[in-house]
Amino acid sequence: MIKDTTDNNKMTFAEDFIRRVKDNKPTRWIRFGLVSLIFFLWVAWMGTWWLAVFELLLFDIYITGYIPFTWWKNSKSKLTRSVMSWVDAIVYALILVYFVFAFVGQNYQIPSSSLEKTLLTGDYLWVNKMVYGPRVPMTPVNFPLVHNSLFGFKSYLDNPSVKYKRLKGLRDVAEGDIVVFNFPAGDTVATKFEETPQYYDLLVDQYGWKEVNTNKTRFGDIIYRPVDRRQNFVKRAVALPGQRISIKGDTIYIDGQAREFPHNVQFNYIFTTSRPLTEDDLKALDITNTDIFAYQPGTPSRNNLAAFLPASSISQMAYMAPLTAEMIDTMKAEGLLTDVVKFNEIAPNFYDSGLNAMLFPYGSEGSWTLSDYGGDDGLYVPRKGDTIKLDRDAWTRYQRCIRNYEGHDATFDEATGKVMIDGKPADTYTFDMDYYFMMGDNRDNSQDSRFWGFVPEDHVVGTPMIVLASFDPTRGLFDGKIRFGRFLHSANPDKK
Repeated sequence: MIKDTTDNNKMTFAEDFIRRVKDNKPTRWIRFGLVSLIFFLWVAWMGTWWLAVFELLLFDIYITGYIPFTWWKNSKSKLTRSVMSWVDAIVYALILVYFVFAFVGQNYQIPSSSLEKTLLTGDYLWVNKMVYGPRVPMTPVNFPLVHNSLFGFKSYLDNPSVKYKRLKGLRDVAEGDIVVFNFPAGDTVATKFEETPQYYDLLVDQYGWKEVNTNKTRFGDIIYRPVDRRQNFVKRAVALPGQRISIKGDTIYIDGQAREFPHNVQFNYIFTTSRPLTEDDLKALDITNTDIFAYQPGTPSRNNLAAFLPASSISQMAYMAPLTAEMIDTMKAEGLLTDVVKFNEIAPNFYDSGLNAMLFPYGSEGSWTLSDYGGDDGLYVPRKGDTIKLDRDAWTRYQRCIRNYEGHDATFDEATGKVMIDGKPADTYTFDMDYYFMMGDNRDNSQDSRFWGFVPEDHVVGTPMIVLASFDPTRGLFDGKIRFGRFLHSANPDKK
């Protein structure tokens, strides 16, 4: 910044301005030019040209210096200069981080096993936001290094808020992409359950609205999260806008065409082994203690499995765990596996009796299960601009899209079967946004669109490109905690 060494009281504003402009070294003009170029490219990308007015602020920061941002450099106090130099560096760093995280990309941690073995619990990912086009921050005033809370308080301000807008990206979401998105059912949150699989709608269904909303000791405060401050999820996009998805015998069908399984897809299996599995066996197979259940010989539960495991002796230990085809082949090759059966093939009544009531659209379809879902015609995934006829079934499937995601005041009259939207009767509805159907590769242990429905386009954050680092939360530092083999590993090896 230039120093003012003349008596400005004897100079006109024009003379003082010219002096300040002339007193800058060429290197400062070069820095100003580079920053201005980046700034105008960003303004063009945003498509909001009134932002160009902030070029005047950049001109003052780099060239004229009327606003005394660096007043502390002329302070006689060494302590002031030292402290403010750190404050200055931190502020610049936070501003840079804010823009990088908002418009370029961000690091995320995998908190659950829903995409194992493609992505592992404890993976740290670099998520590219430019591929699909970054969202303009809808809650622009936020602390950039945290998501929605800091020291137990909100890390953002609800106001001002910005309407959803996505900048131009490199391409649209493609079938098979692994996508990071904000949890759609995370709009209303019971704060003591926000980090658990039990989201607000499930809690209300289980305990009742009054209990959840009045018992703060048990459930905490009930708050609303803006779209970009809802919990981050990561799943695979298996169906795109305008497609129909169905699942038959665990195979996904899109518009009636079968899709191949991802390489690392896994399902829950019941199996027996030639000897009890040891800790070393589990480590070699990459099965955590929390993922495996043992059926002890002589117990009723083990005896009940005898008919489904005919190649094994009833005296053998049986297990249930999520396995990939490669894990099964490994145990067979080592002579360890004696019998195996897919769990959902022998226990369909387990799903029909309880779990299907939790499936989207919440039990109304009767026979839908995790492995047989969508019916003969498939479940239609909404596409922007498409119009549907509003009947009872359509209301059940798309009411959340109409009310929660697209913001309409909509109701359904059970007696007449009529829908009211924004106070007017409606026989049809045209969608304002694209939607996606997301699933985890750990098919029987994934809370995904089969439970809570579609992901709106305004919830999409980006796609993970690379595993930056990986730490196994179940192991010690000197017991394989650091997964060196996953460092800088592709985050979506199925996509070529």
